[in-house]
Amino acid sequence: MPMASYKVQVATGNFWGSGTFSSISITLVGSKGQSPKQSLNNMGKDFIPGALDEYEVPTDRDLGPLLLIRLHKEPYLFFPEDSWYCSFVQLTTPQGETYRFPCYQWIEGHRTLELREGTGKLASEDAESPLLLRHRAEELKARQDCYSWAEFAPGMPQCLAVESLEEMDTNMKFSFTKLSTFLLRSKLTKVEMKLKGLLGCQQSWKKMEDIRRVFWFNKTHVSEYVADHWMDDAFFGYQYLNGVNPLVIQKCTDLPSNFPVTQEMVAPSLAEGTSLQKELQKGNVFLVDYKLLQGIPTNTIQGQRQYMAVPLCLLYQAPSGDLMPLAIQLSQTPGPDSPIFLPSDPEWDWTLAKMWVRNADFHIHQNISHLLRTHLIAEVFAVATLRQLPMCHPVFKLLVPHLRYTLQINAFARVRLIMEGGMMDQATSAGYRGIVPIVGKGAQEMTYTSLCLPDDIEARGVASVSNYYYRDDGLKIWAALERFVSNVVQFYYKNDECVESDPELQAWVLEIFREAFKSGKASGAPSSLETMAELTRFLTMVIFTCSAQHAAVNSGQYDFGAWIPNIPPSMRRPPPTVKGTVTLEHILETIPPINVTCIALSSLWLLSNEAGDRVAGEILSSKPSLRDPPL
Repeated sequence: MPMASYKVQVATGNFWGSGTFSSISITLVGSKGQSPKQSLNNMGKDFIPGALDEYEVPTDRDLGPLLLIRLHKEPYLFFPEDSWYCSFVQLTTPQGETYRFPCYQWIEGHRTLELREGTGKLASEDAESPLLLRHRAEELKARQDCYSWAEFAPGMPQCLAVESLEEMDTNMKFSFTKLSTFLLRSKLTKVEMKLKGLLGCQQSWKKMEDIRRVFWFNKTHVSEYVADHWMDDAFFGYQYLNGVNPLVIQKCTDLPSNFPVTQEMVAPSLAEGTSLQKELQKGNVFLVDYKLLQGIPTNTIQGQRQYMAVPLCLLYQAPSGDLMPLAIQLSQTPGPDSPIFLPSDPEWDWTLAKMWVRNADFHIHQNISHLLRTHLIAEVFAVATLRQLPMCHPVFKLLVPHLRYTLQINAFARVRLIMEGGMMDQATSAGYRGIVPIVGKGAQEMTYTSLCLPDDIEARGVASVSNYYYRDDGLKIWAALERFVSNVVQFYYKNDECVESDPELQAWVLEIFREAFKSGKASGAPSSLETMAELTRFLTMVIFTCSAQHAAVNSGQYDFGAWIPNIPPSMRRPPPTVKGTVTLEHILETIPPINVTCIALSSLWLLSNEAGDRVAGEILSSKPSLRDPPL
């Protein structure tokens, strides 16, 4: 005769396709024994999308504190195999205690899934339970078999070993809502351009205003402002502070030897009564150096060779607070064939020089600031987390919301965006042949401190530059994250020794050191963590990189790039070697032709849009939600 019964609640995901026709049973495992396998079957249909089904599970013995449950998904009548998305199982004991077993994953085919109670636990806290230690080890073994490392190209951080999206584990893929929204947007952009007859047109733009015809219904206030002000020097400088790539500007106290700017050249651009040397000493002069692009091979698009410059750009913060360009040199080697362009030069000479700088910035932004320093390194964080941290580990629970969709969007990028023949190959000066060495160089130069915003701001000497909203907002976000992470770390790790002796944590950070930083000690990245402070800083960096930093370099791409002269992705003529020869027609023949412009803008628009399944403000709700969490 049963001694008592447990109340069981089973939550099914509330999105399309998450229900199941399979037979679902449960086994409860406690410290004193386990229950018989019990079918979960009510009158009517069970486990439909959004359902919270309730059952009674009788037992003939005292199970003690509950440790695990086993969900058995088995065939039912003539129904074929299907997938079921289980959000969680909640149990109430005969004594009124509540246990919650998070699942939040697809259970495919017919199988048994073992879940442990959801309280965050370090391995040391399971030391007296061989059952829970076995569960941790088996979970990690299964994950390591499922997620393995591969090399997409030499020099790049390691990535998930899948060659196609179909190979990916279902639990790492986009939700149905996001995938359908993503594909629909992609189709709509192509339909619009085909209707306008633009995709097949390889001609140059006849006049600048014609570019406004592309994506006319996707204009934004920012994109319209950019189209109106892209030639303004103040807006050119502003983008280094608050555009899509606010990571490259640094204070200049001494001019580089290969950039021979003189007082006479820049005197008209400086405030009255000052000099270049004085402004250098005051910290009002800044430099952007694109030397990383030196030696990068260039692309051929539609049979036409493309070009890149390797510029240096000097900027000056005027008393008004505006950051103004002072001088531009389009190569790293000064000389008669590499003049220094100045604001006092003819209008189109100066405009084209700035466009060459913007083209160089496009390549550094897309390949280093965006691809390498958010997407690729976030993929290492995600795969290492899946391989080395069990679901019950506090760091897994902390990080998993910030790694959402990382693996699928990166796999999508490798097969559609950055591969040979992909968008970057069709529409940029570097193309596939250039992307790999650019990212490789960037990976070699990437340091741990450059990923930590406060350290990066200090290293670049931009702590006091005016109107730097990326810095101001970013430091507030970093501080908030750091406070939150510190509280989490202090709750689970009582002292530094707990950090140092956590084998799962140490395996996790070591794997990141190997796969993201290539075990390079010069990167300053830790291969182990010894203190709570070190762990707090590292976790803050991971979360900031995957959230705020990615938003800063991704979300404004279409706003700033919709007006293609502002951020030209490719250039069809070589950089000018003399002054006084540039005309508007020359510029129109240099920027991408009509169809290449469309390819570039459709990609920027697609990547800048929010996920179709984002729910604003849900985090503020005090009510429990059945919505599936990230990842």
